[in-house]
Amino acid sequence: MTYESKLTLPADLLETIAEQGLDALPELVRVIVNEAMQIERQHYLGATPYQRTVERRGHANGFKPKTVETRLGEITFAIPQVREGGFYPQALEKGLRSERALTLALAEMYVQGVSTRKVAAIVEQLCGSEISSSQVSRAAARLDATLAAWRNRPLGEIVYLYLDARYETVREDGQLRDLAILIAVGVDREGRRRVLGVSTSLGEQEVHWRNFLHSLVNRGLCGVQLIISDDHPGLRAARQAVFGGTPWQRCQFHLQQNAQAYVPRQELQATVAAEIRTIFHAPDRATAEAYLAKLVQKYAKTAPRLADWLEKNIPEGLTVFAFPAAHQCKLRTVNLVERLNRELDRRTRVVSIFPNEAACLRLISALLMETDEAWQTGRAYLTFPKDEATSQPS
Repeated sequence: MTYESKLTLPADLLETIAEQGLDALPELVRVIVNEAMQIERQHYLGATPYQRTVERRGHANGFKPKTVETRLGEITFAIPQVREGGFYPQALEKGLRSERALTLALAEMYVQGVSTRKVAAIVEQLCGSEISSSQVSRAAARLDATLAAWRNRPLGEIVYLYLDARYETVREDGQLRDLAILIAVGVDREGRRRVLGVSTSLGEQEVHWRNFLHSLVNRGLCGVQLIISDDHPGLRAARQAVFGGTPWQRCQFHLQQNAQAYVPRQELQATVAAEIRTIFHAPDRATAEAYLAKLVQKYAKTAPRLADWLEKNIPEGLTVFAFPAAHQCKLRTVNLVERLNRELDRRTRVVSIFPNEAACLRLISALLMETDEAWQTGRAYLTFPKDEATSQPS
């Protein structure tokens, strides 16, 4: 069967475009995309509206509204529905992907200090049409608003909370400064990873960490059963102030690295590292503590500083034994955030030095927002039986 489908624009819309020019673009986009989606539905059904044919695969079932944030502002599209299900138009999704790609391109150009005039030239190449510097500035302002809304969105129950910091170089008052970027990642009751928040400051002091953790709680973060992090002094103090009653798992990877500072001879470093790994890989906490006691006794005389450090610090890496065995491998370290940081490094490496703190926050937020969206639609990170997701460890 063959039939023709083509886009047609209403005469009144054409008149509006003639009168208003670019101001009418949102309505033009809405009409074109809506009609393209209807054509896509016709192809999917194998029939035009009201056409009776044996090749028909289903029946049209009206439309559902969907509001999308675009460079032209919010546009509400009419998503065609099929009574039998199984259909979703790709015309809109393709537009959204290119929209996000261009938004990130704008963000990356801005954080590199590219002038609005140069950005306009690049966007003109991307879009095939001229765009003014003021339009680029407005696009950046809308992007900042979108990212700020994402950073302040409501949170809910998070079972496992990972905390870590990274640094980027920025120009501040004509000087190069290290900008601390605090990142919170969690695993929710569905077992999915979530990027919970990000904050920037010229320092990783306790007050920055405390304000950041308070902001997570104020946004509705609750139900945390375990916090996984390194032992940064500012983070420790802030964590104890905000989540004082929540169990804490000190990152085993960083613990193992920290221990090397107390090994008296270089030739012992590999041996001590292997002995610490034996403790961490024990089948249960009782066995791990027995291994630790023997290790402390072994070095009590030959390396007393190491023995004292092991006795005081290694137990902070054993909290994970109180949690489900199937989860322990992913709760031992902050590797979840470290992998995320490596991806951020890859994307920010081209910038080298950010022109200011706001530019850095813009790009980091955009990248984390993209990651969070991908995580929410991907497969679960952990599996929670009902009794494990709702009960505290003993």
